[in-house]
Amino acid sequence: MVKHVVCWKLKSEVNGRSKLQNALEAKERLEGLREVIDEIRYIHVGINAPGTPEGNWDLILESEFTTLRDLEAYAVHPEHLKVVEFIKQITEARICVDYAKG
Repeated sequence: MVKHVVCWKLKSEVNGRSKLQNALEAKERLEGLREVIDEIRYIHVGINAPGTPEGNWDLILESEFTTLRDLEAYAVHPEHLKVVEFIKQITEARICVDYAKG
């Protein structure tokens, strides 16, 4: 099992939409990939809670894949790439860790 964890810092506003509005849309789009990408075994997106320290990251993706090859298939899937384009517009920074689970 491979765990794929990504965190993003979001811009405060993009195209008249607040950080929270964009975070909610990113969450919906990312979690919606479960319905169209068979390789995803688990996916959850969390939004940083209000009132937490200023330096916290804004958004986290936790997902699981059976194999590294499945993660690679997800990474290049056309529906995932559409979500990536949206997320690139709303983010300032990204960090990622992929690790073997189990």
